[in-house]
Amino acid sequence: MRLSIVHTTRYRFDRPVDYALQELRLMPRSGPGQEVLSWNIELAGGRRQVDFADQHGNHVVLVRANTGVEALEIHCRGEVETSDTHGIFGRHQGPAPLWYFTRSTALTRQGPQVRALARKLAAIEDTDIARLHALRDLVADAVTWETGRTHAETTAEDALTAGHGVCQDQAHVFLAAARAAGYPGRYVSGYLMLDDRIEQDASHAWAEVHVEDLGWVGFDVSNGIAPDERYVRIATGLDYREAAPVSGLRFGEAAEDMSVTLQVQQ
Repeated sequence: MRLSIVHTTRYRFDRPVDYALQELRLMPRSGPGQEVLSWNIELAGGRRQVDFADQHGNHVVLVRANTGVEALEIHCRGEVETSDTHGIFGRHQGPAPLWYFTRSTALTRQGPQVRALARKLAAIEDTDIARLHALRDLVADAVTWETGRTHAETTAEDALTAGHGVCQDQAHVFLAAARAAGYPGRYVSGYLMLDDRIEQDASHAWAEVHVEDLGWVGFDVSNGIAPDERYVRIATGLDYREAAPVSGLRFGEAAEDMSVTLQVQQ
């Protein structure tokens, strides 16, 4: 399937900005299940400083906002050819050992509710794949998908306590419980072509767990499926902070307003 993607992120400031840097993880890479045919990033109000690969192999673009700007716009456009691998990304690559992906982070810390979920997983006597699909369903039941109730700093334990969240929160809960049960896990940010609309207001996130003899396998809690040809991977990390599409820092007292427009279509 050939997917066309247009993704624009706009920052508007209430006064001129003295200094701002943004890290962009917005460039997909060719690999299992996807081939990047074209991809371009255009900037308004900022300059591209350097491109580099981070510790997870993500393509990172460092952008500096022009001094005194009151708006910064990041516009991505490209085409990606995808295929259905039934959620299997394959063997582990990169410098980090698999045990690194069993680490707890601030967003995936293992509190009482995460550990209770991990105990439910441990009690399931089945294959690893079947157990992890069961965990996906347990997380979906425990954290109902609902927008506007959580934020970028919401932890897995917070989401379980609240009982609702978005794809980021569900992925964090899944990863926290899987790691508590001894599975290496990582967070994936990317795009999903929706069946009922082209226009979207955010990118997507899901989780991957390393399973013996299969390698990395994806689990999308929000949609209750394994990633298929409608998905495009952008970045991976231990949690959202390491795979966020846009992150950065800013000096000064200016308040900001961010908006996102996204279109994904065949």
